[in-house]
Amino acid sequence: MDDYFAELGELFERFNVVGAFWTNIQLTFWAALIALALGTVLALMRISPIASLRFAGTAYVNVIRNTPLTVIIIFMVLVVWTLFAVTLAPGFNDNFFRLAVIGLAIYHAAFVCEAIRSGVNTVPVGQAEAARAIGLPFLAAARLVILPQAFRGSIAPLGNTLIALLKNSTVAAAGSVSWETASTMRLMIEFRPDHLYLIFFIFALGYVVLVIPIGVVTTWLSDRLAVKR
Repeated sequence: MDDYFAELGELFERFNVVGAFWTNIQLTFWAALIALALGTVLALMRISPIASLRFAGTAYVNVIRNTPLTVIIIFMVLVVWTLFAVTLAPGFNDNFFRLAVIGLAIYHAAFVCEAIRSGVNTVPVGQAEAARAIGLPFLAAARLVILPQAFRGSIAPLGNTLIALLKNSTVAAAGSVSWETASTMRLMIEFRPDHLYLIFFIFALGYVVLVIPIGVVTTWLSDRLAVKR
């Protein structure tokens, strides 16, 4: 047992495992904020009375949701950065980090949209009709009546999307984001193949520690904030 802990300590001393997980947490946090904002706009487009907006929102969701995330991340690097020379930060690492955040947000916004739209479906039709009856335009009705209830009804699917985003943040390695968990794990396996199972255990346990609290909190919030009918 002492040898096991000694090997574990050696791996943590030689490789920045904690920093790798911190990079993925930051990727998840910023991408989640952008995806939530973009997904909300897409959800409004999908329930809009304007046919062209509904078509645009539906097209975005269907195209992006069925496109592999790796393709989107590589597109951000090879097309947005290399071809169009779009630079979001002066340093290479910071620039790739921000490109990965945008790629993750663009992809998961489609799932956020569908999660919010599922919450919209839980709002009784009569509430939207009542809002129109008192003269509220669509955006005001959505902001004051529909979305507050829709968000309460979509907490669980939004939590699932957040968990998927956290795990999918490892794809940022394809976008040249260095020192996140996937690239760090690959580096550890390359230099210490004798600890293959221990390395796998470290990263598997790390994601379990991160994912389970999200599931517990979102389930609790979903039960507590559910709209009583």
